[in-house]
Amino acid sequence: MQTPTLESLRFPIGKFEPPATITDKEITQWIAELEALPTKLEALVASLTNAQLETPYRPEGWTVRQLIHHISDSHHHSYVRFKWALTENTPLIKAYEEKEWSKLKDANDAPIELSLAHLKAVHAKLVYMLKGFSTQDFEKTYLHPEGNVVVSLKENLGKYAHHGNHHYAHIKNLVEREGW
Repeated sequence: MQTPTLESLRFPIGKFEPPATITDKEITQWIAELEALPTKLEALVASLTNAQLETPYRPEGWTVRQLIHHISDSHHHSYVRFKWALTENTPLIKAYEEKEWSKLKDANDAPIELSLAHLKAVHAKLVYMLKGFSTQDFEKTYLHPEGNVVVSLKENLGKYAHHGNHHYAHIKNLVEREGW
């Protein structure tokens, strides 16, 4: 078995590159991926021990526990970004310091069941909302303060489907490498 590179450990499914034109097929696929993520993630980590949850997915990376809490926190932010963009005209969103959040007590020692339940609830609400979107809703935008980038809701959908799959792959690859 070939030793993975740091780059392949960091980006196991590559970086998100939005298509030049986002199709209805991609939107449907991304919604399905968001819908499936909580159950898929829960099944992946259900049998992990506390020691395994404390294992970083790569050298100098977050632990499995931190990743699970991060996914929940990040997708909560995404849900709020969707709501802001739907109700305001290209709102300036609030970024957050995810690395600092990963150092907080809840990210380091809270039971993963808290974030798994939170992710399940957030995704249920998000998917319900997304399935009711019009074409115009997906065109709405927000302004991200890092680089003053305007992001459409259809691009945000793709980013967060990719984000969930990205971190899922971190954990899955670790489980496979360690033979858990």
